[in-house]
Amino acid sequence: MNTNITMDSVDSALLLVTFLECLLLGIVVYAVYVSFGPPAQDLRDPFEEHED
Repeated sequence: MNTNITMDSVDSALLLVTFLECLLLGIVVYAVYVSFGPPAQDLRDPFEEHED
């Protein structure tokens, strides 16, 4: 069994994982900002519009 793991492959794997984590965190932060921040004032509630 050949288990030679070079530092280059570890570095590139760590870089990929870090990039994906940052991307996911950015999407979550943007979604929370749009949902509850200043842009939320422009959102409309279709259920509230049709209440009698």
